[in-house]
Amino acid sequence: MSTWREVLADTTAALDHPHEARFICEHAAGLDAGEFATSLDHLVTQRMGLHVHDMVRRRIAGEPLQYVMGRWAFRHLDVLVDPRVLIPRPETELVAEVALHLAREVSGHRTVVDLGTGSGVIGLSLAFELPLEDTTVWLTDVSSDALDVARANLAGIGRAGANVRISEGSWYEALPTALHESVDVIVSNPPYIAINDPDLAQEVASFEPPLALFADEDGLASLRTVVSQAPTWLRRGGALVLEIGHRQGDAVRSLLNEAGLCSVEIRRDLAGRDRVAVARR
Repeated sequence: MSTWREVLADTTAALDHPHEARFICEHAAGLDAGEFATSLDHLVTQRMGLHVHDMVRRRIAGEPLQYVMGRWAFRHLDVLVDPRVLIPRPETELVAEVALHLAREVSGHRTVVDLGTGSGVIGLSLAFELPLEDTTVWLTDVSSDALDVARANLAGIGRAGANVRISEGSWYEALPTALHESVDVIVSNPPYIAINDPDLAQEVASFEPPLALFADEDGLASLRTVVSQAPTWLRRGGALVLEIGHRQGDAVRSLLNEAGLCSVEIRRDLAGRDRVAVARR
């Protein structure tokens, strides 16, 4: 039998990527980074060794590491991810941070809606980080498969999920009409990639769900729907927060202005590219 030190060395050589090899071995061992570091000379069970082998095989075949492991970190959460949903990315953490800041400005009870929630990472982060007694979070998606993942992740946040509501439907159709003109923050990471976009990474195109990636009208169709109907649902002064493509800033600014929203901002991500659109009713 091999030790974790030996398995880690073999995995690193197979992947030619030390960080990914470490993630895979830690995951197979069921240990965090600190625990794994003190267990390098422990023997690897046959079951754990086979798990490592299977994950390495899938990764070499091109499957994203997050799907191979079946989990990923997003802000303070450790979430389930698989090919039914998009992989959580740092850019989306920025979107969640903006929505969180705006939701915290609300005095008294706040209602937040995460449209097209996918794995639920944005809305569940808000539920986890905002006061439980003063917050209601709605998660919506047209995909029942995505909502199954979101429900699993909801169970993972424990008591913080007590005021989370999940509803299936296309964009605002999933919401009860009682929420008209009463939502404090609407946040969404809608599909915004143009069909046949030549810049899309092959790994993304091959493995992530097309329904969550692509939109007509050069990637603007879903954004147009979310923006145009936002005034019907936001309370006066309520905020809309959107993740957008890095070349869509001007177009989305126009959509927000056309919808009659105000205080329009296009914020940049850590790479200095347009990434988050913010506006108020």
